[in-house]
Amino acid sequence: MTDLVTRQDRDGAATLTLNRPEKLNSLNVELFIQLNAHVERLARETDTVGLVILRGAGRCFSAGHDLGDIATGEKLPEPFFQSKVIERLADLPQPVITAVHSHCYTGALELALAGDIILASENAKFADTHAKWALTPVWGLSQRLPRRVGTYKAREMMFTCRTISGREAEANGLANICVPDDEFDARIGSLAREILGNSWFSHRANKRLVRQTDGLPLPAGLAHEIFRGEGRGPDMEERIAGFANKSVKQA
Repeated sequence: MTDLVTRQDRDGAATLTLNRPEKLNSLNVELFIQLNAHVERLARETDTVGLVILRGAGRCFSAGHDLGDIATGEKLPEPFFQSKVIERLADLPQPVITAVHSHCYTGALELALAGDIILASENAKFADTHAKWALTPVWGLSQRLPRRVGTYKAREMMFTCRTISGREAEANGLANICVPDDEFDARIGSLAREILGNSWFSHRANKRLVRQTDGLPLPAGLAHEIFRGEGRGPDMEERIAGFANKSVKQA
């Protein structure tokens, strides 16, 4: 069986790569089945994996949902399978970076929005084209896109189906970071090291807090943070001691 999603582990980061480059990494059912298997495994590997990176092989991140699959009728393992896989990716305990270069259209945008951080190259091309094909989103775009860019910017993207660049995506908050194309791979690596150098316990606890309080009124969110937060991590004393020793040596 062809690996439609590959995994590479390095220094605590697991990189999942969409691997249909000859089809511009278009998203079919078999790719989602393989992605789901990786995601379910990663959710159990918090001791060895502190960060997940999702990217695409070849010329782009992904051209989107495979229209050929739609036309011929998809055979899903269960109803709404793709949306469930995307939600599992978004709900991973570890931080998730989606690294987007070139095409990221419609279904691919829905997949990219599962990331906690979207890193874009300047040549990135984001668009929601559901309305071009008389479709409506079922993989989360109507909920995640407005939370990223605001409801009226999301409506503009959905109504016009216009393509926006990596720089425009950064300006409107869709992408957290946009970098020149020739710096894309290096920036993925440096961002990964920056995140992995901090407490994995804190990352998981903070991500859980943010997700659990999304949409709550401020008083309820503050109470949740105080009474349901996880407090100090097992690596706190070691980190503080390391900082103190470093300060003494510098003095």
